[in-house]
Amino acid sequence: MKAIIWTKYGPPEVLQLKEVEKPTPKHDEVLVKVYATTVLAGDCELRRFKFPIAYRLPLRIFMGLIKPKRIKILGQELAGEIEAVGNDVTRFKKGDQVIAATMLRLGTYAEYVCLPETYPVSKPASLTYEEAATIPTGGIYGLHLLRKANIQSGQRVLIFGAGGSIGTYAVQIAKSFGAEVTCVDSPGKLDMLRSIGADHVVDYTQEDFTRSGETYDAIIDVVGKSSFSGSVLSLKQNGRYVLGNPGLSGMIRGGWISRTTDKKVIFESASHRAEDYIFLKELIEAGKIKPVIDRRYPLEHTAEAHRYVETGQKKGNVVITVEHDNKM
Repeated sequence: MKAIIWTKYGPPEVLQLKEVEKPTPKHDEVLVKVYATTVLAGDCELRRFKFPIAYRLPLRIFMGLIKPKRIKILGQELAGEIEAVGNDVTRFKKGDQVIAATMLRLGTYAEYVCLPETYPVSKPASLTYEEAATIPTGGIYGLHLLRKANIQSGQRVLIFGAGGSIGTYAVQIAKSFGAEVTCVDSPGKLDMLRSIGADHVVDYTQEDFTRSGETYDAIIDVVGKSSFSGSVLSLKQNGRYVLGNPGLSGMIRGGWISRTTDKKVIFESASHRAEDYIFLKELIEAGKIKPVIDRRYPLEHTAEAHRYVETGQKKGNVVITVEHDNKM
């Protein structure tokens, strides 16, 4: 099968299209034929190994100190079709259309990948493979952040870094909860954010939202680049500051703020629960949320897709399409 192989940390050029052996599912695994995957900011961080200090050593130990050893194929989410199942698999059969997050197993920059049968869920029938591939990270994490913020109808929420994979879902989910949503991002993304429901937009290159005098019931920082002290001061009484990509300093300061004031700083990883996928599917079918896709690239142009994502200009998602001769 064709796959994008990653043999050393570095720039996009380290990603190379190769022919590798097609995997065989174990007794409790499914083999998924990948039709679409995505390039996330996190994929680029893994590729060049650029992480906050708190995560570097454990990830180096897991991934490989000098070069990637455990995993040679990047990619964290997919949409595709069950190609084969292990002897003990009961949840799926050949031909089922699915989506999945592979988490630290990675491996979706390929024509096929094996996963435990607990990983995939059914693909929403109304979405294309390209659209559905954006749900396992953007949709699930966007929902997670909104729930951690405990958003209620009529509340004011600010989303910092709203224009990316997670942010575009978070904006729409917040609106479905009845919130008044302010989005902060770069100028090239503001019109798109208005188009998916943002009530207010802020160009961070021209304005510091923490100096506007506005206050919010919740501030969600998707990218980990907001002013910590300024954001806390911009919260209303009992407000929640949710960090989607916290550094060590934010964790330490957040714990102190949560213990000593009426405001809460929250940072927890999302889990992939079947009921959350069902919830998102219902919002999609009701027309309340839709995937935002900026660009599509074929598998052989994955390095180019990485280069584009690293510019910081992507609006929503960048999708990798994987062609098969017998694609339905």
